Amino acid sequence: MIKQRRIWAWFLVGLVTIAAQFLWVGNADAAVTDYLQEQKFLTNVWQIVNRSYVDEDFNHQNWYKVRRQFVNRKFNSREDTYQAIREMLATLDDPFTRLLEPDKFKSMQTSTSGELTGVGLQIAVDEPDNNVTVIAPIEGSPADVAGVRSRDRIVGIDNIPTTGLSLDECATRMRGAIGSEVKLNLERPLADGKGVEKLDVVIKRDRIAVTPIIAKLNQEENHKVGYVRLNQFNGNAVTDMEKTLRKLESDGADRYVLDLRGNPGGLFDAGLQIARMLIPEGTVVYTVDRHGVQESFEAKGSAITNDPLVVLTDSGTASASEILAGALQENQRAQLVGTKTYGKGLIQSLYELEDGAGLAVTIAKYETPLHHNIHKRGIIPDVEVALNEPITRKQLGTNEDPQYVAALSVLNGTYKNVIAKSK
Repeated sequence: MIKQRRIWAWFLVGLVTIAAQFLWVGNADAAVTDYLQEQKFLTNVWQIVNRSYVDEDFNHQNWYKVRRQFVNRKFNSREDTYQAIREMLATLDDPFTRLLEPDKFKSMQTSTSGELTGVGLQIAVDEPDNNVTVIAPIEGSPADVAGVRSRDRIVGIDNIPTTGLSLDECATRMRGAIGSEVKLNLERPLADGKGVEKLDVVIKRDRIAVTPIIAKLNQEENHKVGYVRLNQFNGNAVTDMEKTLRKLESDGADRYVLDLRGNPGGLFDAGLQIARMLIPEGTVVYTVDRHGVQESFEAKGSAITNDPLVVLTDSGTASASEILAGALQENQRAQLVGTKTYGKGLIQSLYELEDGAGLAVTIAKYETPLHHNIHKRGIIPDVEVALNEPITRKQLGTNEDPQYVAALSVLNGTYKNVIAKSK
């Protein structure tokens, strides 16, 4: 009996040992599977960039060697893979080509559809100093109400320096629960260009409903002027602009002021379609891909109005706004009044990855109808009028708005006379 028990004991020990071996092998197989999945995920990102990135030299480097450098890393988690992808994309030295983790990608999709939460800032890296710079606050957003302006430099977020942080890392630090607060440490260039003003702005995060268009019909002497402020090229902009223009036309508008100040851009196609509402015929924009192949986008004879038009621009007029402003100016459809635009002439495409993350890739650059590349250069208005001091949102498009007043005088053909009288 004792011998039988010993046999069973050894048998049980043997079972346990065998089970442990199978468990170890099973865990090893799972680890290998996970590693291969992470390799595949990184390789997929590499392939998207490889076939679509605008620079076929990939910032003067062998893109295949870059892949080998990162794909053989040890990946213990998806976050490890994300970090490798961030470092891989950083070698392109292009802040607009970037990985968007699932929550950030969802937030971007929500933003372009017309609603988001946070502080309401469009930001970019301003070269050559790599400063995190405000393109423009979204109209009516918490940042706008707090007084943040275009061209403000964000040097810190909650006293944490932005030096070395990516755009997405800055955006992440500014995001948070509705009702919570974030402090931005800003540097604001002085009007004379000599030095900066340092200030801290505390902003309470909130839900932001992006209203792409604000419009009104102003009676200016013998003319009915349709004032149209286009804030962003989001998913609602095209439909809203068409309705707005048709309504103003039916109400008797005989000239227009299109306000693109502080419009940071948005959807390329929205800018294109809105341009076609205002240009009877002609080239709207050219896009140039990595092989130098040009594609032209034309107005198709479907303009809603041919009435006289002036466009207001400033340093917050960027991207799709510059496409529209450049098309109107170079087709001699409108004169531009205000200050030089931001200068973003690159086009990104968004790719959704298998885990819900996204990848933004610069796929082309655009040129104006006269083949001007405005990236980092901006568009110079026909009539330069600077604001000596900020004005409120309520003053925009009124006689208390110096740039709007200048636009009216351009429409009337009396701008030079106005300048002569002011002297």
